[in-house]
Amino acid sequence: MELGKQAGLKPYPQPLRNVFGEALLNVARENEKVVVLDGDLGNSTKTEYVRQTFPDRFFNIGIAESNLVGIGAGLAACGFVPWITSFSSFLLCNAYDQIRLAVAMSNINAKVLGSHGGITLGKDGPTQMGIEDLALMGGLPTFVILVPSDPASMHAAVKAATDYVGPVFLRSSRVALPEIYPMDNCPFEIGKANVVRPGRDLTIVACGIMVAAALDAAAVLAEEGIKARVLDMHTIRPMDVDALAAAARETGAIVTAEEHLLQGGMGSNVARVVAEQHPVPMRFVGLADTYTESGDPDDLLRKYKLTAVDIAAAAREAYAAKTR
Repeated sequence: MELGKQAGLKPYPQPLRNVFGEALLNVARENEKVVVLDGDLGNSTKTEYVRQTFPDRFFNIGIAESNLVGIGAGLAACGFVPWITSFSSFLLCNAYDQIRLAVAMSNINAKVLGSHGGITLGKDGPTQMGIEDLALMGGLPTFVILVPSDPASMHAAVKAATDYVGPVFLRSSRVALPEIYPMDNCPFEIGKANVVRPGRDLTIVACGIMVAAALDAAAVLAEEGIKARVLDMHTIRPMDVDALAAAARETGAIVTAEEHLLQGGMGSNVARVVAEQHPVPMRFVGLADTYTESGDPDDLLRKYKLTAVDIAAAAREAYAAKTR
């Protein structure tokens, strides 16, 4: 993947899912109350790193997502800090009732990993693509929702989620993402977006893999004289209302970019905030009202218009609408 090349970002050698495994092992070392529950996917989610080091704190529940959530909630009730882990598509679509009742309604201190989010798991196919996970989690009021955008922010997000008392959903990806932040100096506060590129002409609000794509788009736009601010909206809930209000007032146009269905995703929530705070022209880059297909991740991103080219095109439209 050429993600981040135009913005001058440094590639990272390991997929984000591997970074999650390393980050999870770090918090397990720091906090003996951390336990991991696996849906027989530890080699894919990389929770196997904890199993190899702390086998007595790792529980493979098997392909039984409802039980996975119920046992995790029970461990949380006993004072542990459980990480309930599987693919977004399996966990949320098979065990949503248990997540809703046992974790969200109980407001219990459990952490849910939705791995392999978006369409970039590629050749595994549409049945395993979590394209509706942010919308589903958005329907559970007590959950914090985190979408890291690079290796450093993944480490910071896992640490923040573990320290936070209450339900947290964290989305991970199968692919490698370039370095946006220094590994030893990543600003990460739940509910506070990061300005990763300044700009006064419009704002691109992105999360996850699309932050690097947004930075690429901003680099292209800069060559055309359009200075785009880029916001890393790593927390989908609670959303940074102040950052969005400031972006609307100061730049006058907003584009959102996400590897998720447009319905119910980050962009929908950004639009609500902007409408309430300071309405401005907006454009939305995301997955249209469709399921995708199996294929190479780069090919899928191009086909379904989730690239820097698509973000730049949307930004030109929003900027033109602002200046009319």
